[in-house]
Amino acid sequence: MSTFYQPPHSSGDPGGGDDQSVGQLLRELSQETSTLVRQEVALAKAELTQKAKQAGKGAVLLVGAAVIGLAVLGAFTTFLIAVLALALPVWVAALAVTVFLALLAAVLALAGRAALRKAAPAQPEQTIDTVKEDVAWAKTQAKSGPR
Repeated sequence: MSTFYQPPHSSGDPGGGDDQSVGQLLRELSQETSTLVRQEVALAKAELTQKAKQAGKGAVLLVGAAVIGLAVLGAFTTFLIAVLALALPVWVAALAVTVFLALLAAVLALAGRAALRKAAPAQPEQTIDTVKEDVAWAKTQAKSGPR
């Protein structure tokens, strides 16, 4: 038995006559439509789960950038300023360390933003395409109708 509705052969066709009643055909069509809808919903769930995972990775990168920025701001900043202050005035050492940390935070933030953009838009594109194909197929079946 095919998973898609196939109209019965016309009575003039030597391959066979109408061996299913209209009620049986409608029941079969209803069952196949239900199966199709369930499959499309499952596909949509899978796509949205994948997109959510991508968005989660981007969010983790952004949180990582913030945590590293704060940790570095405390201990490492003090260390670098102290080391540079041996050769430069303290204010120049502090400025150089601040610029370095700002560049590091910017690189991490850009990487996180790029990961979030990969996840957008959060819509099941493959499911939308297959539903459009299903609708087009159903329209052609309705136009051809039983013979």
